[in-house]
Amino acid sequence: MLEIKLYPLKHRGALHIAVSFPFDMDLNQEIGKVPGIRWSRTNRCYYVPFSQENKNKLFELLKCKGRYINYSALAGVKAETPTKAIKLLSKHKQELLNIYLSYLNGKRYSRSTMRTYKSFIEKFLLSLEKSVDELTNRDLELYFEREIADKSYAISTHRQCVSALKHFASLQQLPDLEAEMISAPKKDRNLPTVLSKEEVIDLLRATRNLKHRALFALLYASGLRVGEALNLKLNNIDIDRRQIIVKKAKGRKDRYVTMAESFVPLLMNYLNTYRPSVYFVEGAQGGQYSGSSVRVALKQACRRAGLKKRVTPHSLRHSFATHMLENGIDIRYIQSLLGHSRPETTMIYTHVTQKDLMQIRSPLDVTLEALTKTDKNKSKPRLSDNNLE
Repeated sequence: MLEIKLYPLKHRGALHIAVSFPFDMDLNQEIGKVPGIRWSRTNRCYYVPFSQENKNKLFELLKCKGRYINYSALAGVKAETPTKAIKLLSKHKQELLNIYLSYLNGKRYSRSTMRTYKSFIEKFLLSLEKSVDELTNRDLELYFEREIADKSYAISTHRQCVSALKHFASLQQLPDLEAEMISAPKKDRNLPTVLSKEEVIDLLRATRNLKHRALFALLYASGLRVGEALNLKLNNIDIDRRQIIVKKAKGRKDRYVTMAESFVPLLMNYLNTYRPSVYFVEGAQGGQYSGSSVRVALKQACRRAGLKKRVTPHSLRHSFATHMLENGIDIRYIQSLLGHSRPETTMIYTHVTQKDLMQIRSPLDVTLEALTKTDKNKSKPRLSDNNLE
């Protein structure tokens, strides 16, 4: 029996209902119908704002024969008002928070960044037991140790928190608080998952839905981020020039990317079949397509294609960059196509490309070949031979 767990989740300064369950294609599609539901990559679960109305909606939607809804963790938990965290702040701290938000707005940070930074500063001010004027660097270090590291937040979340507090510390200009001395943990240097060229074709062929196949082909053929593809409007696709203009991408930058010649027939077939009105891909009721639907469709296609790697939509972008590098394209052009601000970001693909690494011979092959040359009377030694001496 499929178990669905519901439990309280404190996320970004507010209380939510978390929904967790083993991967199930039908259930993923159903859960996406809940108004306001979102996916948390940090907590690896879906979540909605905590309210009695949302609890009832979840029960009504999820109840089905063969499913067990475990909601024991919700017993006795009461919903918060959306502004509870702010109401708990003193008048002085509320003013500091408002000044901080105005400061971020003046620096033209995106709404998403401002919302994230606000939640970190809100939480920090609520945990603070001394006056803000008495803050030292050690107070911030203790906060990172207690609230971030001890609770096993992702490294990227930890770095965001440090960045938010560095801006806050810099704004306060306190004598005992040196913002430039606050350090963040180093980024994870994990190599990206890259599909082989054959695996990409297998994946596209295994994608039965025409809309999904067109989307996956675009991600690989043009190296787009999934958010860029979902925000892509039809009037930014120039079929005649075989170009796509990506508007207001990461860092608020526009850029042109190429359109593969082989992608055009698939694109025309898709456009004539689905007839989207505004965006390249749209939901059943119009409007932008959801990222969670893309992830579910990709996971299903990977299973059909027999791929064992952990593939995400971003893996197709990684594969685009790696294969371009293997095909001999200059890394500066790849940097421009990907929209990277710094060449160092693009350089990671030099660590995964096979162009030069495949030319390096293993010492095992060299050794066995040398043994064959020194003893002409014996056949080439094989590791599977039980009589190998």
